[in-house]
Amino acid sequence: MRSFRHAILPLAAATVLALIGTATAAEAAPVPGAATSRVTAGDPAAGNGADVSHIARLSSGAPVDSAQDLAALERYWTPERMAKAVSLDKRPAAPGPRAGETPGPTGKPGKIPAAPARSDAPAPRINESAAVGKVFFTNPGNGGTYACSASALNSDSKQMVVTAGHCVHGGSGGTWMTNWVYVPRYRSGARPFGTFAAKQMRTFNAWINSSDLRRDVAMVTTWPLNGNKIVNVTGGHGMSWNFSRTQPITILGYPGNLDSGEIQWACTGTTRAAGDGGIELQCNFGGGSSGGPWLREFNDSSGLGSVNGVMSTVTSTGWNEAAYFDDAVKAMYDAQGGVT
Repeated sequence: MRSFRHAILPLAAATVLALIGTATAAEAAPVPGAATSRVTAGDPAAGNGADVSHIARLSSGAPVDSAQDLAALERYWTPERMAKAVSLDKRPAAPGPRAGETPGPTGKPGKIPAAPARSDAPAPRINESAAVGKVFFTNPGNGGTYACSASALNSDSKQMVVTAGHCVHGGSGGTWMTNWVYVPRYRSGARPFGTFAAKQMRTFNAWINSSDLRRDVAMVTTWPLNGNKIVNVTGGHGMSWNFSRTQPITILGYPGNLDSGEIQWACTGTTRAAGDGGIELQCNFGGGSSGGPWLREFNDSSGLGSVNGVMSTVTSTGWNEAAYFDDAVKAMYDAQGGVT
């Protein structure tokens, strides 16, 4: 059986399951179940496992590469603008698992450990992870401002976050998002750890070229803030790949259909295989939760777990879905995890 909860905090904002589609205002009972881009992992010809990196940019097209740029982004993302950011919502007609077609892992299961925050960081809040936050960005295609969820991911750089592919690139016919920032443990406009700007983004060629939901995953290297790296500040989740599609999971994010996306919510339950080879859980998390982590081995005391998927979409019957974390996702991690 799934359960829901939200953070019980005295903090004083907004988000949504950002998917592709028309920009609209954002929308719980679970059961088991113009920079140069370059291909750096996988087979570019195959596309499915290849991933592509991109230098983060302002809406002017200039790269985010100075302290002045970081300060400008923090000024740009006012509480008012964040509150008005909307989701990119899509409900694909995704079938449930097909009889006799539950795929197995593509290789040997593996894990990367989580990393605690620095010793002087604030203690974790009840039911809310400091290593999860909201993402805000501009879509150059229409100039609109949008929101997703994301989480800090432990790596050699200590600067990486993981989110959905559609939270960094519009997919087939789209482009890379601009003015991209990550706000850990955002709550109703509050930014307890500050605003971290993107430095470099990476997602799969299959997402960029054809909006393939099986590759709706992205990893983003962020700039340090006042000399502090995101994982050292908030802690960072570990990562799992090639595990069974049936797992006890905690999903964290900012669904726009709950508290207007202003508060971090959690849904727990046991996943099942989705019809497209991914994983799913019936949480009915709406726009703004996109990119939020699906965590194995979540620890309420530390607020940390092992990312086994990221929120991708929701069906008309409330089943949330995530791409399966396999060897290709691990290759993306290896390619991006050392970028500083």
